[in-house]
Amino acid sequence: MLEVPCWKLDVQSRFPNNMQAIVITRPGGPEVLEVRDVPAPEPGPDQVLVRVRAFSLNRADLMQCRGLYPAPPGWPQDIPGLEYAGEVESLGPGVRGVSVGDRVMGIVGGGSYAEYAVTPAAHVMPIPAGLSFEDAAAIPEAFLTAYDAIKRIALSSGEWVLVHAVGSGVGTAVVQLATMRGARSIGTSRTPWKLKRALELGLDVSVDSTKEELVPAVRRATGQGAQTAVDLIGGALFPQTLDAMARCGRLILVGLTAGRRADLDLGVLLGKRLHVEGTVLRSRSDEEKAKLTRAFVDANLAAFADGILTPVVDRVFEITEVCTAHEYLESNANFGNVVVRVG
Repeated sequence: MLEVPCWKLDVQSRFPNNMQAIVITRPGGPEVLEVRDVPAPEPGPDQVLVRVRAFSLNRADLMQCRGLYPAPPGWPQDIPGLEYAGEVESLGPGVRGVSVGDRVMGIVGGGSYAEYAVTPAAHVMPIPAGLSFEDAAAIPEAFLTAYDAIKRIALSSGEWVLVHAVGSGVGTAVVQLATMRGARSIGTSRTPWKLKRALELGLDVSVDSTKEELVPAVRRATGQGAQTAVDLIGGALFPQTLDAMARCGRLILVGLTAGRRADLDLGVLLGKRLHVEGTVLRSRSDEEKAKLTRAFVDANLAAFADGILTPVVDRVFEITEVCTAHEYLESNANFGNVVVRVG
C-alpha cells in the first residue's frame, strides 16, 4: 500500500499565505499524488475561503490523476477534489448570508484535496445539525447529482426507477431520494452484499448482474418495464437498459464507468418513444450550480437533520492515507462514499 508522508497542519492565521495540498505530479495512478506546500487561494468577490475538514473521493478524481478528465477553466488543474465539508475561514467582497465560522459543505470544480478551498458563496450549503464533517463530505456531489437526475427525469410517486451501480455514492442517494418521493427502485450490482445493503436503504428490487439478465428481471418486477432510469455506467449495458424501459420511459445517463461506446438498435428508441438525456455537473456554469444548490437545500436539507436521508460513508481515511484511499476506490470494494479527513 502507498501512503503520502509528512502531512502537517499549521493553521496560525485566519488569512493563510500558504497551505498544504495533495498535488498530481504527473499523469498516473495513486502513486502520482504528493503533499506539497502551495499558495493558499484568496476569495474574490462573492467567494468564500473554506477551511477543509473532510472531502470525499470521486471517480472523476481518479480520471483527473490519469490526465483523462481535466478540471474546468478557473479551477486548480493539479489539485483534485470535487466536494468538501469544513468551516468558513474568510469572506470575499460582497458576500452576504454566510459568516466566518459557519459549518458548510458544497461542490467545487477542483481543489478540495487541500487545507483550504475557495468557492462561490452561492454554492455553499449549511451542514445539517448533528452531522460530522466526515458525514457531510459524503453529501454534496452524490446527492446533488442524484437530485438533479431524478428532477430531470421527473420521477414521481408510484413509478419505477432503474438504478445501475446502486452501491455507489450516487446510487445510494438515488435510492433514498426515490423512496422519499414515493417511487419504487430496482438496483443493479455485481456484488451481492452491496445489493443487500441497498435494500436496507429502501431499494425495492435487487438485480445481481452476474447471475440475472437485466431485461427479464426488470419486467418481472414492473410488468411493463421501468418508467425511469438513472444510468451511472453506460457502455455495453446501455442497449439492455433501453430494452428494460417502459413505453415513453425517461432515462438519464450520468456516468460512463463501463465505457463510452455502445451498439444501439435505434428502433428501440423510436418504437418505445423513449426520452434519453445525458448530464454532467462539473462543467456547468456557476449560475446553474447556484440554482441547483438552492433547490436542493430547500427540498432536502431538513431531511438529513430528521434522519430521512442519510449520507453513506463506507470508510474514512486520514490525509496521510490518500493514496491508499484512491487504491481502495479503484478496487470497487466500497459501498457508498470514501471520505478523507483533513487534520
